[in-house]
Amino acid sequence: MKSNKLSKTLIQANNFFLAGQYADAIREYSFALELNPLSKEAYNGAILADMAMGGENGAEALFDYYTILRGEDTQQADTIISEILETMDGTLDQLGSLFDDSMKQRLAYEDGIMYNEFKELVADENDFNRIFENIMFSTRVIITEKEDFVDFLDNLIDHGYKEMALGYLENALGIYPNDKQLRNLLRRLAKGNTLEN
Repeated sequence: MKSNKLSKTLIQANNFFLAGQYADAIREYSFALELNPLSKEAYNGAILADMAMGGENGAEALFDYYTILRGEDTQQADTIISEILETMDGTLDQLGSLFDDSMKQRLAYEDGIMYNEFKELVADENDFNRIFENIMFSTRVIITEKEDFVDFLDNLIDHGYKEMALGYLENALGIYPNDKQLRNLLRRLAKGNTLEN
């Protein structure tokens, strides 16, 4: 009986989320957590609804991705989204300023490697994973152009860094919710297909 009530509560919460009624969704997710404090779906849903209520448009895209993943493998979907949510803290504001002109000037004087230099290293060594992991632990890649950012995400997906790509992508969609290239990347992550032109 409790499981049936939990299922109905989660369905109602998800419907509220999809309708953009985030406060109602949070209330229902809270009820679901009272019924089962270990429910990952209720916990993740509540966080995503809170993000969406706070104006982070990318939360909707992440919720869509979560829904697709849950249709394939519920346990894996819960784990993936939980990990993404844990690593996302504070990244939205940083990404929001990424393409700002004043930020570009400031980045030019900070330690790091420009994306075009990173691409040259990858081309020379023909080993994205090794170069990326070396860079990731020693410095950072500075991206100042949207096209480079899309290319970077594309490479992360191609080379198996899907969760990391999704974290960046979710944040980017919060800033550019209708961007076709970013939406294509999200579809590619969700379906495992190649990018559309």
